[in-house]
Amino acid sequence: MNRFLSHATNRIDAKGRVSVPSAFRAAVSEAGVRELYCFQDFVFPAVSVGGPELLDRFERQMAAEDPFSDAANQMSLLVHGGGVFVKLDPEGRLMVTDFIRDFTGISTDVTFVGRGDHFQLWEPRAFARAQVEARERRKQRGLRPE
Repeated sequence: MNRFLSHATNRIDAKGRVSVPSAFRAAVSEAGVRELYCFQDFVFPAVSVGGPELLDRFERQMAAEDPFSDAANQMSLLVHGGGVFVKLDPEGRLMVTDFIRDFTGISTDVTFVGRGDHFQLWEPRAFARAQVEARERRKQRGLRPE
């Protein structure tokens, strides 16, 4: 499977849709994904987007826990309560819903960020700040793995 790599910023149209970058659409198509799972990221002000296997991964983690434990309940709140399924339209556009806008602060433009097996939707300035901060943190540690 292709990986989601790099980043690109696209403008939201008057109907609230944004074109998903062609390389990302190709990776989705190659994987045979028809419905995308989106969830509010656990760390960043971004919405993460991937195929159903992304949700499956989290549900396997929850299944390994006692279903009544704090860990399983917290994960369910984040994964189920903070997630939705979406579809691309025939032109490869994604509707930028209130679910996405409210969590990310996205208004007129969306930065698509590759994260390997999934991608994220960011407000462009927030992504730029987070990338600079990540680079600085890595530089301070000498780019060594922790």
